[in-house]
Amino acid sequence: MRGRCLCGAVAYEVRGPLRDVIDCHCHCHRCRRFTGHYLPATSAASEDVRIADAEGLLTWYFPDEEAGYGFCRRCGSSLFWRAEGHPGRLSIAAGTLDPPTGLRTAEAWWVGEASDYHVRPDVPERDRE
Repeated sequence: MRGRCLCGAVAYEVRGPLRDVIDCHCHCHRCRRFTGHYLPATSAASEDVRIADAEGLLTWYFPDEEAGYGFCRRCGSSLFWRAEGHPGRLSIAAGTLDPPTGLRTAEAWWVGEASDYHVRPDVPERDRE
């Protein structure tokens, strides 16, 4: 599986299995601010992800001790997410993957923090993680 940011400067390849989009179809305030809505993501073992960033544009931002977000400094694409409690996993913004992905959305998290405009999906929901 391959993916990239909008401008193509940061590309990646996943050489192992991807989890369905259940880990963080997330509405928390951090993910909403990072993406403008919510973060539907898959995840893979960190060692299975190869990132090509010849220009050094992948930037990580850690707003608190719980999570870190990786984005392209040139085009602003939201690419990755890391959770403090899952050091061996890297979450990948599902929209940055090249289709077909074969993935499905199976669950939504942190719906208790969803904005008032959000229409609830027809998937299991958790108020918090």
